[in-house]
Amino acid sequence: MTDPYASAGVDTEAGDRAVELMKAAVSRTHGPGVLGGVGGFAGLFDLSAAGAYAQPLLATSTDGVGTKIALARAIDKHDTIGQDLVGMVVDDIVVVGAKPLFMTDYIACGRVVPERIADIVRGIAEACEATGTALVGGETAEHPGVMEPDDYDVAGAAVGIVEADAVLGAERVGEGDVVVAMASSGLHSNGFSLVRHVLAERRIALTDRVDELGGVAAEVLLEPTRLYTLPLLGMLEQGLGIRAISHVTGGGIAANLARVLPQRLAVEIDRQGWQVPAVFDALAQLGDFPLTDAEGTWNLGLGMLVVVDEADAAGVVAASEAAGIPASTIGRVEAAPADATGWVQGAKGVDGGAVRLTGSYR
Repeated sequence: MTDPYASAGVDTEAGDRAVELMKAAVSRTHGPGVLGGVGGFAGLFDLSAAGAYAQPLLATSTDGVGTKIALARAIDKHDTIGQDLVGMVVDDIVVVGAKPLFMTDYIACGRVVPERIADIVRGIAEACEATGTALVGGETAEHPGVMEPDDYDVAGAAVGIVEADAVLGAERVGEGDVVVAMASSGLHSNGFSLVRHVLAERRIALTDRVDELGGVAAEVLLEPTRLYTLPLLGMLEQGLGIRAISHVTGGGIAANLARVLPQRLAVEIDRQGWQVPAVFDALAQLGDFPLTDAEGTWNLGLGMLVVVDEADAAGVVAASEAAGIPASTIGRVEAAPADATGWVQGAKGVDGGAVRLTGSYR
């Protein structure tokens, strides 16, 4: 008998095969809090497994990986996009001091290719495992006629938990605190529309070897997003005086830091405070613009900004570097200037503090 759904372009058997291929990787993320296995209509998590809290607050975040997917498709490499997704979602939860509990994912595609879907989900599961997050559910949706056969997009959402009196944020920040920068692994998952524009203007295909980048463009630029959750949770468990944390994603360094500062305070960031990775220099040269023009788009080598009591700044740097993440102090919290012309003030709907970058890059 002919399956009318298959004639419409939807292969339910391929979806089932994809689930079988990803099942082992997903199951490895399940701890005592996860009830049930893979394939249920809804994931269940026992909150009592999170431990005792006086006033527990749930933190949640959702995101995708943007047009970085175009690079994965160009070279048919899909096993790192999942880490990018977890980095964008779970690392947004830890900035408020929350411990991640569980995550769900959603993959929309033109055609289910089981091995490709399994690669994507395996990457998500491995990154969830590396951040202490249970992958409790997900969905793969085939959209023939709406998406091209090899098109896909990924998104996810996660939930974490934090004690009410331990929430990090602008209200904890004061004059004299310092900003410690934790290095990025590269572009992470922001600003790839600009990357692709730069390459297109130079008539460089994603599959071309680019001497300035030191390899095939897509291979170099697919460097996965660094994961910061466990190192940051470790710093909090040590009792280091962390006031606020900023995840440097879309909008760049200044705008994201401004979001976690109170309006009355400001930070000047010294561009000499860190070494910008070569990939950013190469892209700026290919695009024929200075790095300062990309400050509102790329992270330029900084993945997380930790606002901390000056007395504990060295401890944050040491803990970060012990986790294999280069770190340095790049600024101090001061009173906001009377005239904030040239400063970035707040971002993304937040009436935050003021930030500006000064000096020149090394």
